[in-house]
Parts: sequence; C-alpha cells; structure tokens
Amino acid sequence: MKKIYLVGAMCAYLFAGCAGNASQAGHDEHNHELEAHDHEHEGEDHDHDHEHEAGGAHSGEIIFKKALAEAVGLQTVTVNPAPFTDVIKTSGRVMAAQGEESVIVATVPGVISFGSLPFVDGTAVRKGQAVLSIASNALSDGDVAMRAKFAYETAKKEYERMQALVSDKIVSAKDFEQARLNYENAKVAYEAIAGKQTAKGVSVVSPLNGYLKNIQVKEGDYVSVGQPLATISQNNRLVLRADVSEKYYNDLPMIQTANFLTPYDNALYKLSDLRGRLLSYGKASDMNSFYVPVTFEFDNKGAVIPGSFVEIFLLTKPMENVLSVPVSALIEEQGIYSVFIRLDEEGYKKQWVTLGANNGSEVQILSGLKPGDEVVTCGAFQIKLSSASNAIPAHSHSH
Repeated sequence: MKKIYLVGAMCAYLFAGCAGNASQAGHDEHNHELEAHDHEHEGEDHDHDHEHEAGGAHSGEIIFKKALAEAVGLQTVTVNPAPFTDVIKTSGRVMAAQGEESVIVATVPGVISFGSLPFVDGTAVRKGQAVLSIASNALSDGDVAMRAKFAYETAKKEYERMQALVSDKIVSAKDFEQARLNYENAKVAYEAIAGKQTAKGVSVVSPLNGYLKNIQVKEGDYVSVGQPLATISQNNRLVLRADVSEKYYNDLPMIQTANFLTPYDNALYKLSDLRGRLLSYGKASDMNSFYVPVTFEFDNKGAVIPGSFVEIFLLTKPMENVLSVPVSALIEEQGIYSVFIRLDEEGYKKQWVTLGANNGSEVQILSGLKPGDEVVTCGAFQIKLSSASNAIPAHSHSH
C-alpha cells in the first residue's frame, strides 16, 4: 500500500514540473517576440533619423556667413559655355621698338663731368637738354673746342682769299679746291660743338624726349670721339618677342594676339587693349637655341619695362562651347586645383577640377563643373581657411 502512495506522489511531482517548464518556455518565447517587435521599431526610428539628417544638409557643405562674405568682398560668376581660344604658353622679352631709342655718344675726346642732372637710370630728359659735359682743356692736345674754332676761322680766311684770286688765275684751281675742302671740313667740325661750350667743357645733349638707360660711363672717365655714353628711350612703343618651341611651328600661322604677365607687378597685359599687332614669326629656329621667335608691337600704356623677361600666352585657334573660370577662382594644393561652388546664400562646396588652356586671365575647365554652376571668383581663399572648422559631415553616427 505504501508503494502505491509513493508511486502516485512521484507522478504528481513530475507532472507539476513539466507544466512549470512549459509555462516558462511560453513566457520566454512571448518575451522574445516582444523584444524583436521593439527592435524592429527601433530600426525604423534609426532609419528615419538617418534619412532626416541626410536630407537636411549637402554633402561636404561649408557654411560661410553672409556678413563675412560681404566683409571680404566675395564675388561669384555663373559658368556657361562660351567661345575660348587655344593657348601656347611660353616666355619672352620686352624690347624697345625701332625709332623709340637713341644712343648718345661723345662728340669730342675728354673727361666726363656730370652737371645738376642726376645721371642715373630712369631720369627723364627733354630734347636738347644737356645730359653731361666733356672737358678736354687738361689734355696735352689742349681744348678741343678752341682748336676747332681756330681751325675753322683760319680755313675760312684762306678760302675767302683764294676765292678772290682764282678768277684772275693767280692761284690754280687745284689749290682753290683744296682750300675749299679744308674750309668745309673745319666748318663741320666746328658747328658740331658750336654753342655747346660751357665752363665744364662741351655739353652732350639729348636728341629726343625720354628716359636715361644703359648708362655706360661714370664721372671722371676718359672717352674718345664716338664712344657710347648712354641710351635715351621714349618708352612709348614696345616690342614683345616670344620664344616658341619648335613643336608648335605648325601652329604659328594661327597666332592672333598675345597676353603677357610681368614679374615685377604681377599684372596681366593684353595686346588687344594696347593697340598691339603681330609683326612676324620666324621661319627657322635660332642658331643658338631650339626656339622660333614671334614678334609683336604694342603701346606702352602701363609701366612695362623694356628689357624685362615676361611670361607670354599666345592666343591661337578659337574653340566653341568651352567652360572657363577666371584664374582668381582657382585654389592650388600640391599641383591639384579646385574651386568653390555656391550652393545657397551661405552654403559652399569645394569642387576638384581639371584644367585646360590658360590665357593668363581665364582658364578652360575640362571636368569638374557643369553649366549653371556659380563659382567663387573673389574670396575663395577665405572660404578655404574657414572650411576646416565649418565643414558639415554627410553622416553622423551619434544618435
């Protein structure tokens, strides 16, 4: 009887344990389903937040406040296809045009003496103005001006005396001709210095209005007749000589005009604005180099210095439907170029670009821009400086 009760108690205990486990398993399964449902809702909220954040700002947008843009004078230009000109970039030199310079030389032998005029490069002189004096009174041969005067007066008297006697055949025609020749020579020599004698010697005067350059003497130097002393340059009309590589020889007939950039004022000069014209281009390369010369002439309306070396942009064949931006819009970083595009009133974006032809003023854009883009032309560097702290990331992992 006791065995029957014992077996019954064990069965009841086992039945109760199985029921409890089933209830706990059902409860755990229910909790797992609730957790999965909540996780799905959290995923939906996460996706919603991400979509909202991505739609609220442009990728890589840089905020540059309107007040700051006005303070730095920010300017933009809208990029649209337009005609452009292919360019040959080279170097060359600015020189004085023919007839725009004159070399002054010593008219008598002697010692150089400067007057009140500063005898330095760039000094302005007028036509007929005394530039310096040459003194010869301390030389062993004596004062050249006085000797020329005495020789002229003596030759004149001898000529006039023989002129009265030759008709009476008292002197031969041969002697008379010799006297006339001596008189003419003495007259030319005297008139070359007549009226130019001063207390310091014979004055050397400027043959035209201009500026002193290429001064070749200093005070106290001895000079001989015909020795160059300095150059007077009018600087009104100049010549631009471009040295072009032989590989562009076939393109030389297509050259229309040129722009050039000076190293001393970093200013770009356009020959089209200076009454410039193409004079000629070489038909062979220089004997001492592999370059073909191309020569232009233009008015010196600016402060262009004759003799200076310049960077030259030769404009050749035209191109249609070209996207271009001013050179001032470019930002260079280790040989890679970019521009800043205006997205809205205070939003900007940095855009890498590939460059083409450059005429010194504008540059062709091969890739990176599309028609209608508003590109910053003045103030791009200020935007670059502020971009390090004001860039808005495209996506944030903080939720």
